[in-house]
Amino acid sequence: MTSAEFAWRIRRHAIEMTCKSNSSHIASVLSIADIVAVLYNEVMKTFPDCPNNDERDRLILSKGHAGVAVYTALAEKGYFPLNDLKTYCSNGSLLSGHISHIVPGVEFSTGSLGHGIAVAAGMAMAAKVDGKKHHVYVIIGDGECNEGSVWETALIANQFRLSNLTVIIDHNKFQSLTLCEDTLELLDLSQKWESFGWSVININGHDYNEIKTALLYRDMEKPVCIVAHTVKGKGISFMENNILWHYRPPQGDDYFNAIEELEAMKP
Repeated sequence: MTSAEFAWRIRRHAIEMTCKSNSSHIASVLSIADIVAVLYNEVMKTFPDCPNNDERDRLILSKGHAGVAVYTALAEKGYFPLNDLKTYCSNGSLLSGHISHIVPGVEFSTGSLGHGIAVAAGMAMAAKVDGKKHHVYVIIGDGECNEGSVWETALIANQFRLSNLTVIIDHNKFQSLTLCEDTLELLDLSQKWESFGWSVININGHDYNEIKTALLYRDMEKPVCIVAHTVKGKGISFMENNILWHYRPPQGDDYFNAIEELEAMKP
């Protein structure tokens, strides 16, 4: 399966899951679908039959409200049955609205923004101390960069030269109810992370070759920050760059139109 096909499957599952559960954050899922697809399909060492294999690479989704993207990737990889995706957000389901570590393959439960990146740095530091060779990835939101804990972690990761840590910023320019720049101006994210001692790469967050190249890049002296320029709601024309779809579930005609668009662009 190509990463384009994998990403299409993530988007297709995501529309079904958020429609059936009448839940939020579909646009946040769509903006990282391509990144998650490349991570699980081409980059990370994964062990679906043994999720706790110590040699596995780790991924923490710090923007935990987009957990559908990781749930679908894990199901497609065989960590749990695809049919379980139909239970998303229902009573008794393991698949909660914010990503949960009780799901096979999920490293850490997140939801409080700014929390996941700090845990990822701790994991990377522990791996360094123990002489482990796995890599730690963490996906954060651009709005999440308003959190002070993000910058405290950035300083600590530089201080301890955590070259086994890669942060991917989903830079879709939106947060909550409006644009990031209208909430709390971020200015130049690349310059900020460089000033904190990180090696920074800017990419098109929907170009599979750029994503893969950046995710495999290693700086032996520094942690790596990938600023992935993405489109909120990518893949569904009426959801793209429309803040409404941070909260609104695809129902009725919106659902059918989304499915029609996805079917038309199937790889």
